[in-house]
Amino acid sequence: MGTWDTGPFGNDTAADFANALDDARPEEREALIRGVLTRTVDATGWLAEGELAVAAAALIAAQCPGSDPIDMSYGPEEPMPAFPDDLRTLADEALARVISEEAGPASNWVDPEDWKQWRAGLNRLRTVLAPASPSIPLFDIEQGQSVAHHET
Repeated sequence: MGTWDTGPFGNDTAADFANALDDARPEEREALIRGVLTRTVDATGWLAEGELAVAAAALIAAQCPGSDPIDMSYGPEEPMPAFPDDLRTLADEALARVISEEAGPASNWVDPEDWKQWRAGLNRLRTVLAPASPSIPLFDIEQGQSVAHHET
């Protein structure tokens, strides 16, 4: 088993992905990340690239407002390009798939506390990638009137 930490690069597969990103030309890095995320979203059955999708999503989240710094001890050493906004949605979809897949990367955790920490990390990434839209009150509950027609 090549998993030693709950962080996005805390497994052999993701560390190898970081090396592949470092070895790729700068203009190829976005395509590598997009490919992993797309294949994870579109996969049927076992998520063969689930760990890679988590690592890719973490790199995208790192460029988003409100993100926490990522421990990059095993992550890519080379700078990543500025990712387009559509990758945020794709990364969130891939993480949703990884979280819901019981036989995928989640099965790597022997210790339930590690699994909970790993899952919490994925949920935090999803919060950064797809922040909830602010709620706009449509009705004034007390008055029973539309806010647009409510006069003070």
